[in-house]
Amino acid sequence: MDLRISSTTVPLAGAGLARRGAAPQADAGGVGGAGFASELKGALQSVSAAQNQATQLQREVQLENPAVSLEETMLAIQKAQIGFQATLNVRNRMVQAYTDIMNMQV
Repeated sequence: MDLRISSTTVPLAGAGLARRGAAPQADAGGVGGAGFASELKGALQSVSAAQNQATQLQREVQLENPAVSLEETMLAIQKAQIGFQATLNVRNRMVQAYTDIMNMQV
């Protein structure tokens, strides 16, 4: 039984956020590397693209397009859901960290 699925999904770009480039460059803020904001923006765009692709595949399955399989669609939906849940957890931790910092006494 062959369970391989030919996937046209794009892997999440935010998967390697912890890795640094070989030659960090200084940005306007003086911080090396690409910067936290740009990495976060890239990860959010990746999650959004995964959700858009899952929606498109779901629409194609509903229109009974023979080129799109149900398995591929379900896999894309699950990837989008996992990406969204991870993004939500990162957001919650960032809000908690901000709250902790704001509650510190100076």
